[in-house]
Amino acid sequence: MPEGDTVWNTARVLHRALAGARLTGSDFRVPQLATTDLTGWTVRESASRGKHLLLRLAAPADHPGAAHWTLHSHLRMDGAWRAYAPAERWSARPAHLIRVVLRAADAVAVGYHLHELALLPTAQEETLVGHLGPDLLGDDWDPEEAVRRLAAHPDATIGEALLDQRNLAGVGNLYKCEVLFLRGLSPWTPVGAVPDLAGTVTLAQKLLAANRGRWTQSTTGSLHRGQTSYVYGRRAQPCRRCGTAIRKEELGERVTYWCPRCQPAPT
Repeated sequence: MPEGDTVWNTARVLHRALAGARLTGSDFRVPQLATTDLTGWTVRESASRGKHLLLRLAAPADHPGAAHWTLHSHLRMDGAWRAYAPAERWSARPAHLIRVVLRAADAVAVGYHLHELALLPTAQEETLVGHLGPDLLGDDWDPEEAVRRLAAHPDATIGEALLDQRNLAGVGNLYKCEVLFLRGLSPWTPVGAVPDLAGTVTLAQKLLAANRGRWTQSTTGSLHRGQTSYVYGRRAQPCRRCGTAIRKEELGERVTYWCPRCQPAPT
């Protein structure tokens, strides 16, 4: 599942491929944008906000309405953007998953299985992302505000609270599991019983920032296959600290991985 660092990396790939380019064609394969034609529009920048991707555009001078627009997409569990050379084969995913194609003279951006696609004036971006908490990889990252939002719901489990993008934007299931292991917290611990929320938030930001700019996500410091995580994806394997078998169970709508010895259940 794409997490905040993956979306950040994706935004940078699109920015390098398209920023400053004038689009020579577009193809939207979703009903709400099926008749949209962005030919002649200029790509200003590609940015991320938590798990949301924002492709900011400048409309041609003769376009009615706002001058600046944003193409919004959410990757959720299965979405992806890829940038190709003009003559390169689109090989990342099956063709029936393509939702958007943006063509420029030197690159083609293809969006696969994207969600929440919308084209709206850039001044109205907040209607789609304004509910999000502080972005762990954003210039406006504010750990104190993230702690305040988490603490406002003391009865929520810390596992679910970290995934709630209204508290802090960018943490997905992998980082949730890894942060809680490293902090020695059971995923079922109520937020109000977490002894150091600020430390938990700070660690989450450090882990995402450490993986920014690369596609292999590691919380252990190793990039070798099978050595990149402490608990995530390691059900029944021995804990790297104590040797206890890692467990996997559902928590809310997601599965969670944890070590029952290193992360004792709340009392």
